[in-house]
Amino acid sequence: MTAREVREEYHMLRVELVVNGQDVRRDVPDNMLLSTFLREEVQLTGTHIGCDTTQCGACVVSIDGETVKSCTMLALQANRRSVTTIEGIANGSELHPMQRAFSECHGLQCGYCTPGMVIAAIDIVERSEEPLTAARVREELKGNLCRCTGYVNIVKSVLRGAELMGRPVDRV
Repeated sequence: MTAREVREEYHMLRVELVVNGQDVRRDVPDNMLLSTFLREEVQLTGTHIGCDTTQCGACVVSIDGETVKSCTMLALQANRRSVTTIEGIANGSELHPMQRAFSECHGLQCGYCTPGMVIAAIDIVERSEEPLTAARVREELKGNLCRCTGYVNIVKSVLRGAELMGRPVDRV
């Protein structure tokens, strides 16, 4: 069912939020998921939908600085909040340090999980009060699935991203 067909079947409500620094206002069905809103209404397709059941983490975005799996959150729940997607973390043409680290350390293969991994990784680094370890990265990324890699290069990427973000890393 397309977003247009859904609109005809459900009650429409106004949602107003800031997405990647831009004000966005739309009338959406009351049951529209945030992931669908971002992809279909705002045309930001970097937020991937892998499972619709909060299992894989491909849809992770940041809402008011907190990571959220957008496939299990209604667009209306983000009303009057600030959403950052993978498209919003770079500084113009300059990649975010975590994006650079994923590229530099080959932390991706097919790339489907990468947007959610990168957003989650930034959150892990920003919340870390002590030097970040590989074990902590593995533990924190449990909610993000990658079917292509063994996570070795993903963990390396997160640790390198932490360094590029000026955070301490313990590689022991």
